[in-house]
Amino acid sequence: MRVLLVEDETDMARALIAALGRQDISVDHAATLEIAGEAALNGVYDVALLDRKLPDGDGLSLIPLLRRVQEGLPIIVLSALSSSDHRVAGLDIGADDYISKPFSTDELLARIRAILRRPAQLGETFITLGELRFNLTARCAEINGVLLNLTRRETLAPEALMRRAGCTVSRSALEEAIYGFDDEIASNALDTHISRLRGKLAGGEVAIHAIKGLGYVIRAVS
Repeated sequence: MRVLLVEDETDMARALIAALGRQDISVDHAATLEIAGEAALNGVYDVALLDRKLPDGDGLSLIPLLRRVQEGLPIIVLSALSSSDHRVAGLDIGADDYISKPFSTDELLARIRAILRRPAQLGETFITLGELRFNLTARCAEINGVLLNLTRRETLAPEALMRRAGCTVSRSALEEAIYGFDDEIASNALDTHISRLRGKLAGGEVAIHAIKGLGYVIRAVS
Protein backbone atom coordinates (compact mmCIF):
# COMPACT_ATOMS: atom_id res chain seq x y z
CA MET A 1 0.00 0.00 0.00
CA ARG A 2 1.21 3.52 -0.79
CA VAL A 3 0.01 6.61 1.08
CA LEU A 4 0.35 10.31 0.32
CA LEU A 5 0.86 12.16 3.62
CA VAL A 6 0.46 15.94 3.49
CA GLU A 7 1.64 17.25 6.86
CA ASP A 8 3.92 20.17 7.75
CA GLU A 9 4.52 19.33 11.42
CA THR A 10 7.82 17.46 11.42
CA ASP A 11 7.26 15.43 14.60
CA MET A 12 3.74 14.43 13.52
CA ALA A 13 4.96 13.42 10.06
CA ARG A 14 7.81 11.33 11.47
CA ALA A 15 5.48 9.56 13.90
CA LEU A 16 2.96 8.76 11.18
CA ILE A 17 5.62 7.57 8.73
CA ALA A 18 7.04 5.27 11.41
CA ALA A 19 3.61 3.91 12.41
CA LEU A 20 2.57 3.29 8.80
CA GLY A 21 5.96 1.78 8.00
CA ARG A 22 5.49 -0.80 10.74
CA GLN A 23 2.42 -1.93 8.80
CA ASP A 24 4.47 -2.24 5.58
CA ILE A 25 2.82 0.90 4.20
CA SER A 26 4.97 3.11 1.96
CA VAL A 27 4.62 6.84 2.56
CA ASP A 28 5.32 9.79 0.27
CA HIS A 29 5.54 12.86 2.52
CA ALA A 30 4.79 16.40 1.39
CA ALA A 31 5.03 19.38 3.74
CA THR A 32 3.37 21.91 1.42
CA LEU A 33 0.51 22.09 -1.05
CA GLU A 34 2.98 22.71 -3.88
CA ILE A 35 4.95 19.55 -3.16
CA ALA A 36 1.76 17.57 -2.58
CA GLY A 37 0.37 18.71 -5.92
CA GLU A 38 3.48 17.49 -7.73
CA ALA A 39 3.26 14.16 -5.92
CA ALA A 40 -0.42 13.80 -6.83
CA LEU A 41 0.35 14.36 -10.50
CA ASN A 42 3.18 11.84 -10.57
CA GLY A 43 2.22 9.14 -8.07
CA VAL A 44 -0.42 6.45 -7.68
CA TYR A 45 -1.81 6.16 -4.16
CA ASP A 46 -4.16 3.97 -2.18
CA VAL A 47 -4.98 6.65 0.43
CA ALA A 48 -4.27 10.37 0.91
CA LEU A 49 -3.91 11.86 4.41
CA LEU A 50 -4.28 15.66 4.44
CA ASP A 51 -3.52 18.24 7.10
CA ARG A 52 -5.38 21.52 6.68
CA LYS A 53 -3.16 24.28 8.07
CA LEU A 54 -0.21 24.15 5.67
CA PRO A 55 2.39 26.89 5.02
CA ASP A 56 0.93 27.69 1.59
CA GLY A 57 -2.78 27.19 2.19
CA ASP A 58 -5.60 24.92 3.29
CA GLY A 59 -5.13 21.21 2.60
CA LEU A 60 -8.75 21.01 1.50
CA SER A 61 -7.80 22.91 -1.66
CA LEU A 62 -5.85 19.84 -2.79
CA ILE A 63 -8.91 17.58 -2.85
CA PRO A 64 -10.27 18.65 -6.29
CA LEU A 65 -6.87 17.91 -7.86
CA LEU A 66 -6.66 14.51 -6.17
CA ARG A 67 -10.16 13.67 -7.40
CA ARG A 68 -9.30 14.78 -10.94
CA VAL A 69 -6.08 12.78 -11.31
CA GLN A 70 -7.15 9.67 -9.39
CA GLU A 71 -10.90 9.20 -9.23
CA GLY A 72 -12.05 7.25 -6.20
CA LEU A 73 -8.90 7.85 -4.14
CA PRO A 74 -9.81 7.60 -0.43
CA ILE A 75 -9.01 10.90 1.31
CA ILE A 76 -8.78 11.36 5.07
CA VAL A 77 -8.35 14.82 6.58
CA LEU A 78 -6.22 15.05 9.75
CA SER A 79 -6.68 18.43 11.41
CA ALA A 80 -6.72 20.39 14.65
CA LEU A 81 -9.62 22.33 13.11
CA SER A 82 -12.24 20.15 14.72
CA SER A 83 -15.45 22.14 15.01
CA SER A 84 -18.61 20.86 13.38
CA ASP A 85 -18.33 23.54 10.68
CA HIS A 86 -14.76 22.53 9.88
CA ARG A 87 -15.69 18.86 9.62
CA VAL A 88 -18.69 19.63 7.41
CA ALA A 89 -16.53 21.79 5.13
CA GLY A 90 -14.05 18.95 4.71
CA LEU A 91 -16.66 16.33 3.98
CA ASP A 92 -18.62 18.61 1.65
CA ILE A 93 -15.58 19.32 -0.54
CA GLY A 94 -14.98 15.61 -1.02
CA ALA A 95 -13.06 14.09 1.90
CA ASP A 96 -14.12 10.56 2.82
CA ASP A 97 -13.28 10.94 6.51
CA TYR A 98 -12.19 13.66 8.94
CA ILE A 99 -10.12 12.91 12.03
CA SER A 100 -9.54 15.56 14.68
CA LYS A 101 -6.07 16.04 16.17
CA PRO A 102 -4.82 14.71 18.48
CA PHE A 103 -5.60 11.10 17.54
CA SER A 104 -4.00 7.71 18.13
CA THR A 105 -2.18 5.92 15.32
CA ASP A 106 -4.31 2.86 16.09
CA GLU A 107 -7.43 4.89 15.32
CA LEU A 108 -5.92 6.18 12.07
CA LEU A 109 -4.96 2.67 10.96
CA ALA A 110 -8.47 1.46 11.78
CA ARG A 111 -9.97 4.32 9.74
CA ILE A 112 -7.68 3.47 6.80
CA ARG A 113 -8.70 -0.19 6.94
CA ALA A 114 -12.37 0.79 7.11
CA ILE A 115 -12.16 3.21 4.19
CA LEU A 116 -10.36 0.64 2.03
CA ARG A 117 -13.20 -1.83 2.65
CA ARG A 118 -15.82 0.60 1.37
CA PRO A 119 -15.48 0.00 -2.40
CA ALA A 120 -16.29 -3.70 -2.04
CA GLN A 121 -19.21 -2.93 0.26
CA LEU A 122 -20.61 -0.38 -2.18
CA GLY A 123 -20.14 -2.62 -5.20
CA GLU A 124 -17.43 -0.37 -6.66
CA THR A 125 -15.09 -3.29 -7.24
CA PHE A 126 -14.11 -2.63 -10.84
CA ILE A 127 -12.23 -0.08 -12.91
CA THR A 128 -13.36 -0.16 -16.53
CA LEU A 129 -11.63 1.31 -19.56
CA GLY A 130 -12.72 0.34 -23.05
CA GLU A 131 -13.39 -3.40 -22.96
CA LEU A 132 -10.80 -3.89 -20.20
CA ARG A 133 -12.10 -4.39 -16.68
CA PHE A 134 -9.95 -4.64 -13.57
CA ASN A 135 -11.28 -6.27 -10.40
CA LEU A 136 -9.91 -4.35 -7.41
CA THR A 137 -10.90 -7.06 -4.94
CA ALA A 138 -9.63 -10.13 -6.79
CA ARG A 139 -6.73 -8.20 -8.40
CA CYS A 140 -7.38 -9.62 -11.87
CA ALA A 141 -8.24 -8.25 -15.31
CA GLU A 142 -10.61 -9.40 -18.02
CA ILE A 143 -11.60 -8.43 -21.55
CA ASN A 144 -15.20 -9.05 -22.60
CA GLY A 145 -15.60 -11.38 -19.63
CA VAL A 146 -12.51 -13.43 -20.48
CA LEU A 147 -9.97 -13.55 -17.66
CA LEU A 148 -6.47 -12.54 -18.74
CA ASN A 149 -3.52 -14.77 -17.90
CA LEU A 150 -1.29 -12.18 -16.25
CA THR A 151 1.71 -12.58 -13.99
CA ARG A 152 1.63 -10.80 -10.62
CA ARG A 153 3.64 -7.88 -11.94
CA GLU A 154 1.61 -7.71 -15.15
CA THR A 155 -1.47 -7.44 -12.95
CA LEU A 156 -0.07 -4.62 -10.83
CA ALA A 157 0.82 -2.51 -13.88
CA PRO A 158 -2.70 -2.10 -15.35
CA GLU A 159 -4.12 -1.35 -11.90
CA ALA A 160 -1.65 1.50 -11.41
CA LEU A 161 -2.26 2.82 -14.93
CA MET A 162 -6.06 2.47 -14.88
CA ARG A 163 -6.34 4.32 -11.57
CA ARG A 164 -4.87 7.29 -13.46
CA ALA A 165 -6.36 6.60 -16.91
CA GLY A 166 -5.59 9.42 -19.31
CA CYS A 167 -2.80 10.79 -17.07
CA THR A 168 0.89 10.02 -17.29
CA VAL A 169 2.13 7.71 -14.55
CA SER A 170 5.83 8.23 -13.91
CA ARG A 171 8.32 5.41 -14.29
CA SER A 172 9.21 5.67 -10.61
CA ALA A 173 5.56 5.40 -9.55
CA LEU A 174 5.07 2.32 -11.74
CA GLU A 175 8.24 0.71 -10.44
CA GLU A 176 7.11 1.31 -6.85
CA ALA A 177 3.72 -0.24 -7.66
CA ILE A 178 5.13 -3.28 -9.46
CA TYR A 179 8.36 -4.19 -7.69
CA GLY A 180 9.11 -5.02 -4.10
CA PHE A 181 11.37 -2.91 -1.90
CA ASP A 182 14.21 -5.44 -2.10
CA ASP A 183 13.85 -6.25 -5.80
CA GLU A 184 16.81 -5.56 -8.04
CA ILE A 185 15.34 -3.69 -11.00
CA ALA A 186 17.16 -3.88 -14.34
CA SER A 187 17.17 -0.66 -16.36
CA ASN A 188 14.81 -2.09 -19.01
CA ALA A 189 12.66 -4.25 -16.71
CA LEU A 190 9.67 -1.89 -16.69
CA ASP A 191 9.72 -1.49 -20.48
CA THR A 192 9.84 -5.28 -20.88
CA HIS A 193 6.81 -5.77 -18.62
CA ILE A 194 4.84 -3.05 -20.39
CA SER A 195 5.69 -4.55 -23.79
CA ARG A 196 4.41 -7.97 -22.74
CA LEU A 197 1.34 -6.40 -21.18
CA ARG A 198 0.46 -4.56 -24.40
CA GLY A 199 0.22 -7.88 -26.22
CA LYS A 200 -2.05 -9.39 -23.60
CA LEU A 201 -4.35 -6.35 -23.65
CA ALA A 202 -4.94 -6.61 -27.40
CA GLY A 203 -8.67 -6.59 -28.05
CA GLY A 204 -9.41 -4.55 -24.95
CA GLU A 205 -9.81 -1.30 -26.89
CA VAL A 206 -7.07 0.30 -24.79
CA ALA A 207 -3.56 1.43 -25.59
CA ILE A 208 -0.55 2.03 -23.38
CA HIS A 209 1.59 4.89 -24.65
CA ALA A 210 5.15 5.69 -23.60
CA ILE A 211 5.68 9.35 -22.74
CA LYS A 212 9.36 9.92 -23.46
CA GLY A 213 11.36 10.77 -20.39
CA LEU A 214 8.31 10.61 -18.10
CA GLY A 215 6.46 7.30 -17.98
CA TYR A 216 3.36 5.68 -19.43
CA VAL A 217 -0.31 6.49 -19.93
CA ILE A 218 -3.24 4.20 -20.69
CA ARG A 219 -6.15 5.43 -22.80
CA ALA A 220 -9.25 3.98 -24.39
CA VAL A 221 -8.98 3.57 -28.16
CA SER A 222 -11.73 5.60 -29.80
